[in-house]
Amino acid sequence: MNLTPVTHWDARILDMSEISDAIQEKCLAFGDRIIKLNDYLLKEAANAKPAYKISKGKRVYEKSVPVYLQSVSNLCNQLLRSGTSIGANNAEACNAISKADFKSKSFIALKEARESLYWIELLHRNNYIDNKQYTSIHNDCEELVKILVHRCKKIADDEEK
Repeated sequence: MNLTPVTHWDARILDMSEISDAIQEKCLAFGDRIIKLNDYLLKEAANAKPAYKISKGKRVYEKSVPVYLQSVSNLCNQLLRSGTSIGANNAEACNAISKADFKSKSFIALKEARESLYWIELLHRNNYIDNKQYTSIHNDCEELVKILVHRCKKIADDEEK
């Protein structure tokens, strides 16, 4: 069996693969937190007021989302979409078919992370999440933004060379 030594380029690919795996793990962990936050907030909102009304002594459930749940429901949906999209786009970037595809998906992942910061901020400003929840999830998202900004800057620097 012919075992060729690992060249400098091969080692760089291995390092990049390990880095990509670490980034994807962070994206997955953040996505898990977003899903749990979404479930928590919707349960809290649903428990705040009944999701039904009493009519003729019977419980009648509303067909549409009650007005008092619409804001939190919409904010949660937006955060759920953007927060889980970070990892999906990162996964696509890591399996890109070209440099342009890698660049595009990396920048989309960054945009989704920044969008998630926006929705987290709105949830906090409107008292759907408290300071402790806000600080925790905001810091996690900021960390992803910083990682993705670093990657995108590296892509841009590599293109200039």
